[in-house]
Amino acid sequence: MLNRLKGIMDLPEFKIQVFPIKNKLYRLAKRLLGDHEDAQDMIQEVFIRLWGMREKLNEYRSIEAFSVVMTRNMCLDKIKSKKLPVEKMEGLEARLGAMDEEAPEDHSHIIGKIHQIIRTLPEMQQTVIQLRDVEGCEIEEIAEMMEMNKNAIRVNLSRARKRVREILIKKKLYEYQRN
Repeated sequence: MLNRLKGIMDLPEFKIQVFPIKNKLYRLAKRLLGDHEDAQDMIQEVFIRLWGMREKLNEYRSIEAFSVVMTRNMCLDKIKSKKLPVEKMEGLEARLGAMDEEAPEDHSHIIGKIHQIIRTLPEMQQTVIQLRDVEGCEIEEIAEMMEMNKNAIRVNLSRARKRVREILIKKKLYEYQRN
């Protein structure tokens, strides 16, 4: 009770405000990091940081938006600061090779290629396409989370979708010409 008077978020309020967005943050971290364990570790780190700054969380208009931005930034920092171990690179190459051998009718093959293409986009476009097309966030929500105007979000989303489409078409034409 005393914590509420001081504006500090207590554990029950933290559980109500922050825990429901755990899965959304995990999906974002997994998409950016590409690894289940790394994504889980990242979400733990995000939650620890959020808990550590619980006295300031009520100052934010949207804890969810703040958490998404924090998760994105921490994932990007991790990507920039580390190189993948040889074992992970070999595993990634094996998975990508297996994807190429799948039947063309298999939708997971196409989805895998799309995710592979998305990972080559600039960071901003990756984040926007993830939030809009995977998480289903509205343009207004994304603009608030990213602290950008709606038109900039629309432009980044449009460019990302166009680039994914172009690369996918080129790959399909290449495969068609090869056969």
